[in-house]
Amino acid sequence: MKKLFLAAFAVFAFASVNAQEVKFGAKAGVNLASIGGDAEDVDARTSFHIGGVAEIVISDKFSVQPELLFSSQGAKSEYTEDFGEFGSFDVEEKIKLNYLNLPVMAKYYVAEGFSLEAGPQIGFLLSADAEVEVDGESEEEDVKDEFKGIDFGLGFGAGYKLDNGLNFSARYTLGLANIAEDAGDDFSIQNNVFQISVGYMF
Repeated sequence: MKKLFLAAFAVFAFASVNAQEVKFGAKAGVNLASIGGDAEDVDARTSFHIGGVAEIVISDKFSVQPELLFSSQGAKSEYTEDFGEFGSFDVEEKIKLNYLNLPVMAKYYVAEGFSLEAGPQIGFLLSADAEVEVDGESEEEDVKDEFKGIDFGLGFGAGYKLDNGLNFSARYTLGLANIAEDAGDDFSIQNNVFQISVGYMF
């Protein structure tokens, strides 16, 4: 994993030196986030991401795009719990993980305005909360100590950019690191996030 990010840094350094043009912009959009691995009975949590981007243009076909994004991730679970004489109630549990993510995407333009992208991502955990809602009443608890402070992932996606700077993209980031803190060798969970974004390059 360390070699992957060293390679990404080398590509970023090469791109910076050989850049024909550097463009800056912003993006925001929807996250469909879940937790994979040994996590059981979890569903995707709908949340959001927002941040800034820079596109380092190397040629008409190739560019490198580093980003700095606030990303709300995690997962949720919904079920019905029998509370005996009190009856059955719908229960919704959410794990809310907020990250500062730094993806570095290599972009290849296969047609005018249309690009394919791939690259690594490092994330820094800002906060983690567990929320339980029963019959409309909810409680939330800070669980940041149960998750590792740094996450690693690998993103794949596609995008389309208009001549006026408006752009659209879709990306799936596969978690590569176990984000559970002190869970032991037999338990491993990873962040998995699908993102749909709208952006603008200035």
